[in-house]
Amino acid sequence: MGTKLACGRQTGADPNDIVEVREYRDAAEEATLLLNLNQIGQIALAVSDVDRAEKFYETVIGLRKLYRFGDLTFFDCAGVRLLLDGSPPHDGSPPHDGSRPRQGGVIYFRCADISLTAAELKRRGVVFTHPPHLIARMDDHDLWMALFDDPDGHTLAVMQEAPKGYAPPAS
Repeated sequence: MGTKLACGRQTGADPNDIVEVREYRDAAEEATLLLNLNQIGQIALAVSDVDRAEKFYETVIGLRKLYRFGDLTFFDCAGVRLLLDGSPPHDGSPPHDGSRPRQGGVIYFRCADISLTAAELKRRGVVFTHPPHLIARMDDHDLWMALFDDPDGHTLAVMQEAPKGYAPPAS
């Protein structure tokens, strides 16, 4: 940021006479704002068919639906809202038809037992693109994940921070 000049005038003085010139710094230079952005409030996913997506996230994934407003459906994920947005794109591009994977990030759902969770999701019709596998051996746990897609091609994952040396039972 830069330094700015402020000009002051005496009451009743000639407006062309600058009586006081003082410097001040932008507020950003004076004080540092501490941001506390360590919690996510909401994640939004664009979907091609909000009814189909709502059914998938409610019945297959098992999320609790909060409410629906037109083409917007909201779910609770342990205090983080998941918004499924079925409204047309705002940029004039054609709606996604679900025929190809969407671009974007991955939503990772924590689970207590990746083997049991994957088996239940498979029973509910999920096809895994990457079945449960060890991602990394950390200092205090082993990280396991399994990945799959929702009906619109968003990549989803279940993850378990398992005790060191954990190996899920062979299926």
